Amino acid sequence: MASVHESLYFNPMMTNGVVHANVFGTKDWVTPYKISVLALLYDMAVSKISLPERRRLNKLILPLQQGPDQSLGHFLNTVDECCPQTAYAVKLRLREMAEGELKDMELFFSTLQTPLTAFESEAYKTSVVGLFMRHMLLAYNKLSFSQVFKLYQSLLQYYYSPFPKPADGQGGLPALVADDSDMDLTSTEDTVGDRMDKEELDSSLDESELQNDSPSSGPLSQKQAEYFLARQAYLLKNDENKALKPAELQKELNNMLKFNPDFSEAHYLNYLNSLRVQDIFLSAHSLLHYFDRLILSGNEGKGNGDDGYGRSLRYAALNLASLHCRFGHYQQADLALQEAIRIAQESNDHVCLQHCLSWLYTLEQMRGFDSSILTEDSVTMAVHFCLPYLASLGIQALVQQGVTQGKVAHKLMDALKDTDILHWKHSLSELIEISLAQSTSIWRMYGKSTMALQQAQLLLHMSSLEPVNFGVHQNNTEAFAVVLCHLAELHAEQGLYSAVSELLQHLKEQFPPHSQNAKLWMLCELKIQFERHMNEGKYHLAEPLITAICALNKTEGLFRKALVLKALNRTSEAYNVLQWLQGHCETTAKVELVIRVLLVTAQLHWGSSGFSTALPLLLQALARAQQHHLQALASETILHLTFTQLMLGVPEQALNILHEAIETVLAHGSVMDKGRALMLMARCQLAAAGFSSDAPSHPDVVEQAMSSLKEAATYFSRLNCKERLRDVHYLQAKLHRSLGQTSQCNRSAMLFRLLDQELQTPAPPLSMRL
Repeated sequence: MASVHESLYFNPMMTNGVVHANVFGTKDWVTPYKISVLALLYDMAVSKISLPERRRLNKLILPLQQGPDQSLGHFLNTVDECCPQTAYAVKLRLREMAEGELKDMELFFSTLQTPLTAFESEAYKTSVVGLFMRHMLLAYNKLSFSQVFKLYQSLLQYYYSPFPKPADGQGGLPALVADDSDMDLTSTEDTVGDRMDKEELDSSLDESELQNDSPSSGPLSQKQAEYFLARQAYLLKNDENKALKPAELQKELNNMLKFNPDFSEAHYLNYLNSLRVQDIFLSAHSLLHYFDRLILSGNEGKGNGDDGYGRSLRYAALNLASLHCRFGHYQQADLALQEAIRIAQESNDHVCLQHCLSWLYTLEQMRGFDSSILTEDSVTMAVHFCLPYLASLGIQALVQQGVTQGKVAHKLMDALKDTDILHWKHSLSELIEISLAQSTSIWRMYGKSTMALQQAQLLLHMSSLEPVNFGVHQNNTEAFAVVLCHLAELHAEQGLYSAVSELLQHLKEQFPPHSQNAKLWMLCELKIQFERHMNEGKYHLAEPLITAICALNKTEGLFRKALVLKALNRTSEAYNVLQWLQGHCETTAKVELVIRVLLVTAQLHWGSSGFSTALPLLLQALARAQQHHLQALASETILHLTFTQLMLGVPEQALNILHEAIETVLAHGSVMDKGRALMLMARCQLAAAGFSSDAPSHPDVVEQAMSSLKEAATYFSRLNCKERLRDVHYLQAKLHRSLGQTSQCNRSAMLFRLLDQELQTPAPPLSMRL
C-alpha cells in the first residue's frame, strides 16, 4: 500500500510551485568549487571532445551546478570517469591559478567571456551553461578587491588540501568555504554589518574545519538544500544503498534543522529515515512536525473544498494511521484512521476518504478479518473518482484474498491481466512491479514453478518506466525482494545451492540488514538452511534455526519445530504443536499451512502403524488442496495417499493413484519430491507384481523398478540426502540379488554399509517413511 500523501516519498522540488523563501538564504556566491566547474565548462566550450565523452559530460552539468560543493579530488574523479582529457585540462588550469598570482585568476575570468559570444558554442549566453557562466561573472565583478583576495586564498586552500576519499554514491552537503555576504550578487559594498558577520564566522571556523569535506560544516543555499533532499528522498525510494547511512543522514538533517527548525521537507525526510531503522518514536515525531511546519509555512493552498490547514490535518492523521499499521499498532491505527475519516467527511474531501477506505480494508486484512466487501467498495469508488492507483491496489488485494478463499484460478489471473492493462495505460511502474511479484507468488502457490520463474524473470529484466536519476538503474522495492526470494527457494528445491548463495548475497547487498525489506531475505535464508539440514539428516543443526525463524514468523517457526520433533521421535510434543498450529491457521485462513500440518500429522500416525487413521486426514488435505487449486500440495498429498494404500496392502490401487500425480511432480516438483515419487513408484510396481527376493518373477517389472531407483538416487545425491540414499541402495541390492547380478548386488550392499556406518543411526523401517 502506497503512502496516502501526494507522493510516497516527498520530493522537495515539487511543492505546488511554492518555494520556502529564506530557508537557508537564497544568495549565490562564487566559491573555489564553482571556479572548478567554470573551468570545466570553459574547456568543454573551446576543446574538441568526442561525441560519447561530450554526452557523458553533458549529463554532469546540472548536478555539478545545482548540487553541493565537492572536494577537488571527488570533482576530478567524477570528471575523469567521463573524459580523462578534460579532467587533466581542468586540473592544469587550476594549478596555473594556484601556482601563479592573483592576476592569473583575473585572467581566467576575463577569458570566460569568449565562448559567450559564439552562437554555435554550448556556452552561448542563453543556454544553461551560458546562464551559469554569466551569473558567476556578474557575481565576480561585484566583488571588492578584499573579497577577490579572500576568494583567491580560498582557491589556494581548496587546491592544496588533500583529496578526501568520498563514499561511493554518497554525496554530502558542501563545506562552507566562502561567505555569502562577501560573494553576494546584490552587495555592491562591504558594509560594517557584513564585515562583523564575516569576522564572527571566520572566528568560528578553524583551518581543520575549512579543509573538512563534511556536509555539516555550515548553512546551505536553498538550491543546495533542495537538491540534497530530493536526492536522498529519491535514493531512499529506489536504491537505499546509494543514500547516506541512517546515522549520517540523521546528522545532516539535524544540522539542517538547526539553522531552520521550520523546514518541513527536512522533517519529512527525517521521517523516512527513521522508518529505515524502525524508530517508532522519532518517525512519529518527525511526521507530526512535518505537517505542523507545513501549516505554519503557508505552503498548503486551497484544495478539495477546504483550506490548507484542514487538508494537512486529515492527511497527517491518515499518515499517522499508516505509520501505526507498519509497526503493528492496530488499535492506534484505527483511532487515527477514524479521526482522518471524520475530518475528511466534514470537509467533503472524497479523495482523502478514498485513501481512508483503502487503509481501512488493509487494516482489517492485517487483523485477520474478511475485508472483501470493503475492498470491493473501495475499488468501485476509486473507479468512480478516477483514481487508477487506488483502484489497481484494491483489485490486487481482492486477488490476494481470492487465492486464500479458493476462488477460480483463471478468473483471478484475468483480473491481474486487466490491472496490468491499467498499469501500462497510466505508466504505473510501481504497480507493474507489484503485479509481477504477485503473479510469481500465485503461480508458486499453485505449484507451477515454470510460470513462477517466467514471471520473476519478467520483473528482473523489465525496464522501469520511472525516470532514471542519480545513477539509479533498478528499483530496490519490496517486489524485487519478493521475486529474488522466490528464485532462491526455487533453486534450493532443485539442489542448486551455489546459485542460491549468489542470490542471497545479492539480496544482502541490495537490502542491507537495516533496510525495511531485509526481513524477507532473512526468513528465506533461514528456511533454505533449515530444509537443507533436514534433508541431510543434521537435525542438531536445524533445531537452533527454529528460534530465529520464530522471531521473524511465529507460525513458520512452530511448524518447523514440529518437523524436528517428529524427526527426533518426540511424537507427543510434535502432535501438541501441530494441533495448536491447525487451530491457529484455521482461524487466520492460512490454507497452505493447514494442509502441511495435516500431512505431518498423518506421518505421525504412520509411526504407530495407524495407516487407516491417517486416511481421513489425507483425504481432508486433498480436498482442501483441490478446492484452492494448490496443485503442488495436491500432488504431495497423493504421494502420501499412495504410500498409505501401499502399506494397507492394496498396491494396485496405490499405483493407479500415483499415476495421477507423477507427471506433475516430475514437471514442477522439488528434487526431494521427484526422488520420493520415483522410489515410491518402484516399490508399488514390485508390490503389485508380487515381487519376492526368494522367488523372483517379472524381470521386466524389476528392470523398471531398477531404472526408477537409479534416477531417485541421482536426485537424493544432489541433496546429499544420505538416509534416503541408504534406503535406495538397500532396495537395489535386493533387486540385483533377485536377478542374480552378484557384482552389482555387492556394490550396492557396500554402498549401503558405508552410509550406514557414516550415519551411525539405525535405518528406520521403510514402512515408517515415505
